[in-house]
Amino acid sequence: MIQLHEVKNKKELKQFVTFPFSLYKDSKYWVPPIISDEVGTLSADKNPAFLHAEARYFLAFKNNEIVGRIAAIVNWTEINDQKVKKMRFGWFDTIDDLDVSKALMEKVAEIGKQDNLEYIEGPVGFSNLDKNGALTEGFDHIGTMATWYNHPYYIDHFNQLGFVTEKEYIESKFSFINLPIERFVRANELILKRFKLKAGSYTKASEIIPHLDNMFNLFNDSYSKLSSFVPISNAQRDYFKKKFINFVNPEFIKFVFDEHDKMVAFAIVLPSFSEALQETKGKLFPFGFLKLLKAKKASKTALFYLIGVDPHYQNKGVTAVIFNEMHKSFTKYGIETCIRLPELADNHASHQIWKDFDTKIIKRRKTFKKML
Repeated sequence: MIQLHEVKNKKELKQFVTFPFSLYKDSKYWVPPIISDEVGTLSADKNPAFLHAEARYFLAFKNNEIVGRIAAIVNWTEINDQKVKKMRFGWFDTIDDLDVSKALMEKVAEIGKQDNLEYIEGPVGFSNLDKNGALTEGFDHIGTMATWYNHPYYIDHFNQLGFVTEKEYIESKFSFINLPIERFVRANELILKRFKLKAGSYTKASEIIPHLDNMFNLFNDSYSKLSSFVPISNAQRDYFKKKFINFVNPEFIKFVFDEHDKMVAFAIVLPSFSEALQETKGKLFPFGFLKLLKAKKASKTALFYLIGVDPHYQNKGVTAVIFNEMHKSFTKYGIETCIRLPELADNHASHQIWKDFDTKIIKRRKTFKKML
């Protein structure tokens, strides 16, 4: 018999966070989160997403052992301002037992009905900067710190429980070594002159921080038309600044400005920490932070986390400026492979950015929907 228990204290929240460590203990591809960071993300007193959202966490037990988990999330900005009556679920993990998945999903549905919502969708987080989507292809590729990994049977469970595909995301990679850099050099010079632009490149985190608020403004503007978009609040901006600043190599952050110093494009690229995170087993101390610091400087793989372009400058080749600057930094650090993190399959404006790259899709993931 499956029994559900709602998480009520820090000890139980840690059980919630660490359950996947046992579920994926034999996986070569699962990348663990930093436990303390994950606890903070799910804590109302730490994560400002809770200013506009609510979350309840449930553990499933069978024979007195934890066999599943789920987060039931209500984003009130989405519901009240955007009139999207969605019940979100995320942080979903389970053993291969349909009864466990059913019990967890029924609990989420129960909460959604209580709030008069129309449908369930997941796996998703609190906002667009959280992880989302269940892996549907690419199970034999290592995960990243910015994505969830899952067993293939999750998809069978969704299908058997009556869920249908809501959104599809793709992840791809390309070889940095084979980039057509001469094309970007020529385009960079042309674009800078034609639109009176200038590139911003940095070597210190302190040089980036003054520009981050403008970057988030541009992020909201450039992504606002996407079907899944929920604006990032000022409090969330401050939270993400602190959360990611230690993972950022300043030389992998690129901004483009117009002649009036207004930001018109940006790129956030992170070194890959996947192998280092596997070695840390979710713990920063005593030596985990040293492994991450080493990866920050020595990783040969770069993750394209976000690229944003002012709508007025989209389809005008401004990204050539970013790629030209990124080429200099990647050459310095010996980057060999680039990974594009999840992008909506129907985000054609984003796909257009990469038309000159020999990209290969390595993963697909989906969110799943069920009417209440």
